[in-house]
Amino acid sequence: MCSDTLREEAPRARRSGGREARKAARAGGAAKRAIWPGMSGGQYRPLSESDIRRINDTALMILENIGIGDPSQDLLEVAIPAGCIHDREHNRIRFPRALVEDLIAVAATEYVMYGVDPRHDQEIKGERVIFSTSGEAISILDFASGHYRPSTLVDLYDAARLADHLENIHAFGQTFIASELSGDVPLHDINIAYAQLAGTSKPFALGIAMADNVDTIIAMFDTFRGREGAFLERPFCTFGGCPIVSPLRFGSDNLEVLIKTARLGLTGDIAVAAQAGATAPAALAGALAQTFAETLGCLCVTNLIRPGSALNFGMWPFISDLRTGAFSGGSGEEALVIAAAAQICNHYGLITSMPSGMSDSKLMDAQAGYEKGITTLAAALAGSNMVCHYPGMLGSLIGMSFEGMVIDDDMAGNVMRVLRGIEVNDATLSYDVIHDTVFGAGHFLGSAQTLELMESEYLYPHTADRRTPGEWEHSGKQDILELAHGRTRRILSTHYPEHIDPAVDASIRSRFPIRLERADMAPGCRRWS
Repeated sequence: MCSDTLREEAPRARRSGGREARKAARAGGAAKRAIWPGMSGGQYRPLSESDIRRINDTALMILENIGIGDPSQDLLEVAIPAGCIHDREHNRIRFPRALVEDLIAVAATEYVMYGVDPRHDQEIKGERVIFSTSGEAISILDFASGHYRPSTLVDLYDAARLADHLENIHAFGQTFIASELSGDVPLHDINIAYAQLAGTSKPFALGIAMADNVDTIIAMFDTFRGREGAFLERPFCTFGGCPIVSPLRFGSDNLEVLIKTARLGLTGDIAVAAQAGATAPAALAGALAQTFAETLGCLCVTNLIRPGSALNFGMWPFISDLRTGAFSGGSGEEALVIAAAAQICNHYGLITSMPSGMSDSKLMDAQAGYEKGITTLAAALAGSNMVCHYPGMLGSLIGMSFEGMVIDDDMAGNVMRVLRGIEVNDATLSYDVIHDTVFGAGHFLGSAQTLELMESEYLYPHTADRRTPGEWEHSGKQDILELAHGRTRRILSTHYPEHIDPAVDASIRSRFPIRLERADMAPGCRRWS
């Protein structure tokens, strides 16, 4: 039984003071929401202004004196005339400080992230915060068996459907690969694009391995929109990847994707994930400086190609467990460096993208809860525009849990509520309400203010259990994972988006090698029943 049903059906201790009135007020839906996309962060600032200047100066020294290795010929053809220096002996490109500062100055500081449905359009600017999925995991934690299995194309479609329904996930980033297609990169890329398009009407992102695949995918999106060129007018999808191989080398395939998207006028979407103690200095300040330099290198690329380009500035410093060298995404150090990275980026007006929720736990357990909570709250409070909070991600990004997505959606909502803060004014200070209650009913449960603020001041989780111990025992003693599984099944057995017209879908399937079967995209498939 799902938590929503439990909240309605489980017996409760009786309390006096307007419970029925409060229920009626909630059912009416007249009040505004307690949270919404795009609330401002920036409250948490782990670095001083002097710290930021020194990290920036070091990053610019790195770009000017060390540079980035393995530039492509496409990049050299635009970078050298602009003033970059090609160190032929070491095959490195160096970016003069003045040029980098000029390119930062011309880079876009905001853009509209378009949804497939305009209802989901988001303004990305300043310190406004939205939540997105991310990941590209390779396995799924199966609820029934408790074992991990390879992720599939149908799984990606289901994850997109789930994110489409969950209210605190505002955009969808590719959560995992379609392992059965991983041996054929063009086939994999076109199919993950289709699965995400079919699964959600929100904005979404693709990790594309080859630039040559971008045109094919855009052609499919144009087919969906009904005419050539329509996608570029309202691009509801970003293309990206990891164009840097730390320390300080370009990755050729993803660099070409970055150049391709810049030439098309699309927003670049990157993740630069230097790992402290492994591919970046163990000193956190040094890791920040190197990762900032590497990400600035990508910003330079896009704005050398097309001045004024927007870039989701994915400066993602990662942490190593220095006992083993393994990636540790759920550490306190990770929370600290991503907050610092967001602060650096915001200082220079860059469009920020930060990872969070990358638990090292293999289960959705207490370890996963506290690791996801501290990193997600830190990223949001620091004011990252895009909090890629990895809902459901486990095992240091190796695996994913559908039930975890549902739990993490609740967590994201609570983080957003913290972001909103407390409004202090004459009305909220409530002197008259306190006076009237003390000399009247003696409690606030049935007051007009309480009824008015039930939805606008307070957030109610879908999965977290707030029942009494007695109610919990009476209803079967389900833990949060069981409750989340119930909600997951209810959503995925019923929520099949229908924004692709059947005739349009037939046209797409006639032109492109789609492997997601229509039979898997309707309630009759009984996959989640």
